[in-house]
Amino acid sequence: MQPMSSDASGPLRLDAILDLKAAGGLHSALMARRGHDLMVDVSEVRRLGGQCLQVLLAATKAWSADGRALSFEAPSEAFIQSLHQFGIHFDNGFESLKELAV
Repeated sequence: MQPMSSDASGPLRLDAILDLKAAGGLHSALMARRGHDLMVDVSEVRRLGGQCLQVLLAATKAWSADGRALSFEAPSEAFIQSLHQFGIHFDNGFESLKELAV
């Protein structure tokens, strides 16, 4: 598995496959950037599993609690379709995820 992003100060680019094996790395990558505004690039995501979705939901809640901005940019069609399979509609970011994470 490739590192999600090597630059902790820049956008976090997510891997193409976000399955059970990727959940720990995703969590670590997000927590390394906690306390700062963060843009997450989801343009390469081809598969989103439930465990990584849980990590993303927890991150939206954590960033909101910290009063920091967390945005998800350039969603791939596969990322959007994966969210739809979980019953989540991606409209102008993760606003619907923020509501679910509360």
